[in-house]
Amino acid sequence: MYNWISALADLQTQGEPCVLVTIIEELGSTPRNAGSKMVVSATQAFDTIGGGHLEYKAMQIARDLLASGQQATHLERFSLGASLGQCCGGATVLLFEPMGQVQAQIAVFGAGHVGRALVPLLASLPCRVRWIDSREQEFPEQIPQGVSKIVSEEPVEEIDNLPPGSYCIVMTHNHQLDLELTAALLKRNDFAYFGLIGSKTKRVKFEHRLRDRGFDATTLQRMRCPMGLAEVKGKLPVEIAISIAGEIIATYNAHFGQSSASAEPIAKLLPASRRSQT
Repeated sequence: MYNWISALADLQTQGEPCVLVTIIEELGSTPRNAGSKMVVSATQAFDTIGGGHLEYKAMQIARDLLASGQQATHLERFSLGASLGQCCGGATVLLFEPMGQVQAQIAVFGAGHVGRALVPLLASLPCRVRWIDSREQEFPEQIPQGVSKIVSEEPVEEIDNLPPGSYCIVMTHNHQLDLELTAALLKRNDFAYFGLIGSKTKRVKFEHRLRDRGFDATTLQRMRCPMGLAEVKGKLPVEIAISIAGEIIATYNAHFGQSSASAEPIAKLLPASRRSQT
């Protein structure tokens, strides 16, 4: 059995979200003392807070937090009596701390100058990034942690591998490739966000060609082009990248919502988140 420290370190290195569960208060007879911890991921649990139904309930709560994407800490009090099938007779308060929760799966198509400015910004967010290009020489030597470099002769084929609800950014060196990626993404139409780098003129041209392929107006409206926050001006790669990153942050905050931490103090638990670009 991993101890919780090793498990937490390994899961964070792998980019796998988990919840750290800690006994922060104990009253009377309890299976383990305050300070005992366990780590719960979507499929595994490491170390122990005492076993039995208490631990089972703690794992359920932790996995519910993971499934909901909640970022806030959570406190819960348990009486260790008949309702939990435990005979200790005491009470305990558990602290649930979500760790490394991924808020967005992002695919960036294109390792050009804007892509190289954008990806490090995205990598600093609670996101997992796929960085895709056919030209290996365009990638920097050092790829940020949490970013998967994908060199593909057929970038369009990588769209089939994206999880539903991905955030997709298309900014390749080739307008025809941009068009084919756009068509493939709109055909799937299960993304949370899709941004295409370019001007309003590029958007008009793409919409005309996509309508010829049978895409309707409602589907085309899901494409952000130009993408990025209009309030962020400038044409330098880093300025464009900041604008796009800002729009991504605004989008996933709106999607996931801003969870608030439990407002209940421990005493109550115990008895007595458009402009031209090319």
